[in-house]
Order: sequence, then C-alpha cells, then structure tokens
Amino acid sequence: QLRFVESGGGLVQPGGSLRLSCTAPGFPWRVVAIGWFRQAPGKEREGVSCINPRGGTTNYPDSVKGRFTASRDNAKNTAYLQMNSLKPEDTAVYFCAARSSSCPNKLAASDYTNWGQGTQVTVSS
Repeated sequence: QLRFVESGGGLVQPGGSLRLSCTAPGFPWRVVAIGWFRQAPGKEREGVSCINPRGGTTNYPDSVKGRFTASRDNAKNTAYLQMNSLKPEDTAVYFCAARSSSCPNKLAASDYTNWGQGTQVTVSS
C-alpha cells in the first residue's frame, strides 16, 4: 500500500510558524480527501483538519482554529498544513492520510488510510 510522506517538521519557538507538506507520488491524489492528525506522547491521535479533493476544508478543532490552515496543490500531489502562533501544546508527531470520501464533520483516524511515518514538531523555547 502506498504510504504518504510528511515533511517540514522541526524545532520552533513558541509563537513561531511551520509549514508541513504531505505527498504521495503515484497516488490518485485528485480523488481523495487528505486528513491531518497529530499525536503527542501518551495521548490519542487527534484530528487537525481534513481537506476535500477540490480544496474545501472541515471546521478545525478549537485547539488549532485560527492558527492552522490546510491547503493542497493537486498539480503537485501535495497537501500542506500551515501552522502559525505555535504553542508548546502543539508538540506532537504530525501525520497525513487519505480518505476515499469527502471530509466528515468529525475527524476519526479510523476513517483514513495510507498513513505516513509522520514528522515531529517540537515547540519549545
């Protein structure tokens, strides 16, 4: 099974920004929704956003609303997660994954496939 590849993570100070990328060469990119999730140590995987094949996104959870923005470039088979005003509580491994139907109102990891290995985001001074 093709796996997505996430990149762009790293160490950033509180208040800083990062842009994560998600790609999967050879994947039928244009027909799937792309979900972004994160998982901090000892916590369950949390849905951050979902973006439909043509670009419409779900409502973001309160924890990231107004700070995170999902987007995609279908010509490049790439999705992005722009993260601004980062907080220490945003520290986690971030994943992207595919969903064969349109984005739901509630993000559940069990609805997604082709998970990548994740990229670590650490927010610390």
